[in-house]
Amino acid sequence: MENIVTVESLKKSFKNNHVLKDVNFTIRKGSIFALLGSNGAGKTTAVKILSTLSRADGGVATICGYDVARQAEKVRECISLTGQYAAVDESLTGRENLQLIGALRRLPNAKQRAAELLADFRLEDAADRLASTYSGGMRRRLDIAMSLVGNPKVIFLDEPTTGLDPQNRIAMWDMVRELAGTGTTVLLTTQYLEEAEYLADHIAILHEGKITAEGSAKELKAVLPRGGIILDFNSQANAEKACDILTGYSISKQKSTTLDVTTDGSSSQFADVLTRLNNEDVPPIRFTQKLPTLEDVFLTLIGDKARLRARFVETNSLEHEKKEGN
Repeated sequence: MENIVTVESLKKSFKNNHVLKDVNFTIRKGSIFALLGSNGAGKTTAVKILSTLSRADGGVATICGYDVARQAEKVRECISLTGQYAAVDESLTGRENLQLIGALRRLPNAKQRAAELLADFRLEDAADRLASTYSGGMRRRLDIAMSLVGNPKVIFLDEPTTGLDPQNRIAMWDMVRELAGTGTTVLLTTQYLEEAEYLADHIAILHEGKITAEGSAKELKAVLPRGGIILDFNSQANAEKACDILTGYSISKQKSTTLDVTTDGSSSQFADVLTRLNNEDVPPIRFTQKLPTLEDVFLTLIGDKARLRARFVETNSLEHEKKEGN
């Protein structure tokens, strides 16, 4: 597949704040590319440069073969941008918002295109209502529909689900997938790791002005080959015996009767742990396999060890509360 977006050594500073230091990535045509990063990592700055709203201090970026700095007008003809906040005109109806964008783009079939998008984004019933009466999810759908009026080859979605409730967030994910299915290339910025994992073909993690890692969700998880097993026993004595039996493994106690055994994540070590315990007649009353998540990878790569430890403690506590409740 050909690359439709190419970014090489992109740099941007605001006085002494070096937001983008040396950013490099490519996006394949028709794919969903997720740019992950904490608040202030530079995701929106990168999007502004690529969408010609800001100029880089250095480096080169091309979209559809056009240089974003020297051929900005050509770039704008093949892209569209949906920012963090819906940019609809609340004094117009949904239909009028779409037709206005069509007129601004000089589309000969603006009314027909508006009708198609209202159907595609499930807004037909609300088409002739003022946008001010729309819910947050409806407004967001209209906002993205407006971005598609001119059939752009590349669409930038800058944190598109910010402020949406879980139901509308999932609905938005499905729309983004459908969008990519039509051949549109999507660059998505997000802080939600589950969003990137669910949607993206390729993920890049932006931290301290650089891309620290990139690949599919599966490839990024392979950065942390560690896994583990949570073992619950019916007594503290059996938990102590298990520690003696499982020599060679790193073990931490979550509770007096619960052990967290670190493995390499392989099925052979998972089986070895259970086999050793069964052979010594100290079987756990329940066990849970623990595999690295994209969040583990993200927190490890950005060096946020405190949040990583806290997340594991919180996750394990919730698991035990659920088990005890059962």
